[in-house]
Amino acid sequence: MNDKPGIKLIIHLLFSNKRTVLENCRENLENHFNMRRTLLTFIAGLGFCILTPAQDNIKTTFQTSREWRPTIDNRADAVMVYGVGGNPSDKSRNKGITFEERVKSWRDRGYTTHFMTGIAWGEYQDYFTGEWDGKMHLDEGQVTAQGDTIWHGHMVPYIVPSENFLKYMKERSVKRVIDAGIDAIFMEEPEFWARAGYSEAFKREWKEYYGFDWKPQHESPENTYLSNKLKYHLYYRALNEVFTYAKEYGKSKGMDVKCYVPTHSLVNYSQWQIVSPEASLASLPCVDGYIAQVWTGTSREPNYYNGKAAERVFETAYLEYGSMESMTAPTGRKMFFLTDPIEDWPRDWVDYKRNYEATFTAQLLYPNIADYEIMPWPERIYEGLYRVSKDSEVKARIPRHYSTQMQIMINSLNNMPKSANKVSGTSGISILMANSLMFQRFPTHEGYEDPQLANFYGQAMPLLKRGIPVKTAHIENLQYKEALAHTDVLLMSYSNMKPLDPKAHEYLAEWVRKGGVIIYSGRDDDPFQSVMEWWNSEGNDYAAASDHLFNLMGIESGAADGTYKYGKGTVRIIRQDPKEYVLAENGDKNFVETVCSLYENNAKAGKVTFKNNFYLERGPYDIVSVMTESVSDQPYTVSGTLINLFDPELPVCKSADIKPGERGYFLDIARVRKGKPQVLASSFRTYGETKSGHSYSFTAKSPVQTSGIARILLPAAPSEVLVNGTDVFDAKNWDSLSSTYLLSFENDPEGVSVTINW
Repeated sequence: MNDKPGIKLIIHLLFSNKRTVLENCRENLENHFNMRRTLLTFIAGLGFCILTPAQDNIKTTFQTSREWRPTIDNRADAVMVYGVGGNPSDKSRNKGITFEERVKSWRDRGYTTHFMTGIAWGEYQDYFTGEWDGKMHLDEGQVTAQGDTIWHGHMVPYIVPSENFLKYMKERSVKRVIDAGIDAIFMEEPEFWARAGYSEAFKREWKEYYGFDWKPQHESPENTYLSNKLKYHLYYRALNEVFTYAKEYGKSKGMDVKCYVPTHSLVNYSQWQIVSPEASLASLPCVDGYIAQVWTGTSREPNYYNGKAAERVFETAYLEYGSMESMTAPTGRKMFFLTDPIEDWPRDWVDYKRNYEATFTAQLLYPNIADYEIMPWPERIYEGLYRVSKDSEVKARIPRHYSTQMQIMINSLNNMPKSANKVSGTSGISILMANSLMFQRFPTHEGYEDPQLANFYGQAMPLLKRGIPVKTAHIENLQYKEALAHTDVLLMSYSNMKPLDPKAHEYLAEWVRKGGVIIYSGRDDDPFQSVMEWWNSEGNDYAAASDHLFNLMGIESGAADGTYKYGKGTVRIIRQDPKEYVLAENGDKNFVETVCSLYENNAKAGKVTFKNNFYLERGPYDIVSVMTESVSDQPYTVSGTLINLFDPELPVCKSADIKPGERGYFLDIARVRKGKPQVLASSFRTYGETKSGHSYSFTAKSPVQTSGIARILLPAAPSEVLVNGTDVFDAKNWDSLSSTYLLSFENDPEGVSVTINW
């Protein structure tokens, strides 16, 4: 995870809307269509080569380019040591400390060590300057129409991943880290910018892939689609080759190397106009899992609702995590969820804290995911200087109250259980997504705009804001029964994406025949409907991709707005693009009414209920979010014997009101096993617990210069509380109603010894 140069810039590239006449290029395309279709079917399909990942004991992890230091010892299960040459954004460059020395420094402190590096950028200057093979390779950067290379840092371009570069990655990175004993490799962010595609390296890859000369993507929708498909393929190939080599080389040394892809969500990449393989990576047997890179920086990207563009961090994060879960859930691959207590862009500590709570809450509302990257770059979190408030230029390290709260939160993740419970609200409504969401984002053609991915958010926000926990489903996963197993009503549109394989429509038609309900929103008049694809070639002659689906269900091509029956199911066609539901005030009224009617009367899935909140009971934890711009301004009340985990003082209360725009995170002591002494919540991690008839002891470890606090469940009031041998018992810290003692001290990564007697 790292910063994206120019993300916040509004790109106004003025391209001619003059289209290349499709007929002029069809002859060449037809000649190579069969070859291309075979390849695309391969990368789009998910129905084969799925391996069951081996179980491991890594529940929490983090990434850092630094050696171990007492200030960043956050006590996760594992550390992903970043880059053979470090992290381009880390100006210290580790001051001569080798990769192997960094690894050893963490191993010596008891961490499982893994490896992370970028596949699209990194400290690879020796490749670009010719040090590796005697040839300059700066022409392999991603280049815009203006001839500008897109840089991630000084001499760190975003890469067109050539075969030669992949050879370099195998030799200089993968081999070295495996030789260092690393058996888990994380290749992050396979990213090709949509605005790129003009370098000589890309032109060479185009000719190799398609068999005909490169065509500028800004000249036609056809060219844009072809360009983005190639970008998609290049990073699919890159990860396949590098990971396959890693597994084979590891096997030669008697090691079972696991390979993971940390990647932004399909929602974010589509919104930020980046192309990446995303769901198709699950077809690779060499991919063992993913990290869902969701954080404030991705989730604060503005979107439209009720006619207003604004940051909606919780809602966006919820959809981002959801798209990652649905992408992988049917495959059984391991998934880590990431949150970041700060973000790449400099803000103030108040802003960081508020939005961290929002993204953290969103991730916990997915009860089937219980593995986490607890933070990236602890060096910038614990040691970085940021503004103390939005109105101040004074910069300071992380405030004690925030670092304490943060550590309480991340330590809770070490014990976070999976749960069969569901988030509160009407269930069974899903939005169909496809990897091709990334293909239509840039540049625009024929004046067709999809501002801030409004065609996606137009289907999601009207329901989410009314307290409906809408899910996503990936078209690439439809061959798995699990993909739509819990969906009663499926929302879909081809205004912003296209199906890469006709097989998906067969699965959809069969699902409807058995009783499913589809609500299709779309005018089907966007310029990408006419790109040469399977629906208008190879014997097909459909004006729009949706017509193929409709015909399978006995609905005529270009069918008018209306309701259609197929088997036991229903198809409702709304001849509006989904963006229209959110770009105008109250534009979603008819859409929401339609969803409710079909859910209740056709799907017969129950009564739709509206509310302004989401709540989940997950083991002993209560997780709640209350939204603004919703159906009411009422707070949500949580009741029980509660420890407030968003409060660094860990108070106990009987109830708490969560107001609109706020989140809540509580541990209910009533749902904890009684009579067993235990640390219920803490800003440190415990080791070496021992229990006897009237005594409880442990060692606490956490970073230096942070505050240790814990609420400890005991069978009786303590008579003695020893911290490093000194009695610190204070009767005021005993809460008889909850049978808990509040303990505090200064943290130490070397360990603080605690013994409690009663």
